[in-house]
Amino acid sequence: MALPFDSQPDLSGGRLRIRPLLSNDLEDLYLAASAPEIWAGHPSTDRYRREVFEPYARTLLESGGTLVIIDRAENRIIGCSRYYVSPDQPESISIGFTFLHHSRWGGGTNFELKRLMLDHAFLTFSEVWFHISPINVRSQHATKKLGAEYIGNAVLDLSGQPSHWMCFRLSKKAWELTCHDRSWSSESAARK
Repeated sequence: MALPFDSQPDLSGGRLRIRPLLSNDLEDLYLAASAPEIWAGHPSTDRYRREVFEPYARTLLESGGTLVIIDRAENRIIGCSRYYVSPDQPESISIGFTFLHHSRWGGGTNFELKRLMLDHAFLTFSEVWFHISPINVRSQHATKKLGAEYIGNAVLDLSGQPSHWMCFRLSKKAWELTCHDRSWSSESAARK
């Protein structure tokens, strides 16, 4: 029998801490989300505007499963992500609704975030799903780098209205291979 899944853990890595989103985090979360670059490749390109972001943030707070991403050195919120159960995969867990401040793109921040979340999820589940907008190319590439495979498209209601999503599945085995390859690559680079 599988253990119950804690969708709001408090986890720490080398540079990041993730913990449940609290109501008093909303202003700091908005500051992390207020750059237009963050939302440029996203279906909601104007989410950097306060009047658009605030209702979205309240929805994240009310939904449960939303985690803020904190830079441990600066003790500052730099984004958020969320565990959720998708209607097409009710026996699995999904990760999404993730954004990082654009100053954290291109480094190891997304991988560390996903490593914390995926390692936690794989204690309970054998696969994790990602649902990505067809226009969000940045997230599609980042998800493939984790070892996830594109399964197909679906129309799903993940946030209050049915939308088109690209569906990616990551098995525990594929994740273990990605982590092994990434560790090997990091060790090799460190020796050079």
